[in-house]
Amino acid sequence: MHEDEPLERWAARWAAKRRPVGELKVVRLDGSEGGAHLRPDEPRLILGWDGYQWLPEAVAPDYPTTQRILNRIEGDGVVRGTALPPPKKPGQHRRPT
Repeated sequence: MHEDEPLERWAARWAAKRRPVGELKVVRLDGSEGGAHLRPDEPRLILGWDGYQWLPEAVAPDYPTTQRILNRIEGDGVVRGTALPPPKKPGQHRRPT
């Protein structure tokens, strides 16, 4: 904190850097590290941040199930009823010369 910085601004900046409560992360049960997609059939432990520490939330049997839990996907995971916006016309961002 700088001498000329108000306490409220410093506190807001500090709070913005903090990890949000409820954030989830995944670790392998065997403790090994590496790409999340490696060994997709192994179980994983899902941890949740409570503001002070990581606490166990669930155990997922495999990588696809882990991704469904992390991304809060329910059902079959197919997104329905949303249409893509029409594509932009090419070259509209340039100024005519």
